[in-house]
Amino acid sequence: MLNASLLSILEEASIAALTLTEGAEEAEFLNSRLTRAEVSRQIRVMTDIAGRLPARTRALMAEVDWAGWAATARQLDGFGAEADDALWFAARSLIPATIMWLRVYRKNQPELFDYTAPMTQDIRARNA
Repeated sequence: MLNASLLSILEEASIAALTLTEGAEEAEFLNSRLTRAEVSRQIRVMTDIAGRLPARTRALMAEVDWAGWAATARQLDGFGAEADDALWFAARSLIPATIMWLRVYRKNQPELFDYTAPMTQDIRARNA
């Protein structure tokens, strides 16, 4: 159930950030105080969730770039060009890829997104 909640929040924040950056050019995005602030907030939600997911869940979803999310979290704590690059990289690369993989996993491993059953029982049943 915890996994389902965290993955749902990750997906919602990803879609929100992707919607806000759709069609934006890098300079336009970085100079937009309101959009940049909201996308930054959404990305911080995503990095927080990525760091809170159990290692077992991250291992089951190996195609998601968890290391990239961890690096983004560290870079966003910096200032200047490094933080700007991390923000833009997340908006243009990490978020679209994460959304795609979440959709694949929702289809192929629905137990990860199931609010009603404990994940460990579902995984054991599937692997038996």
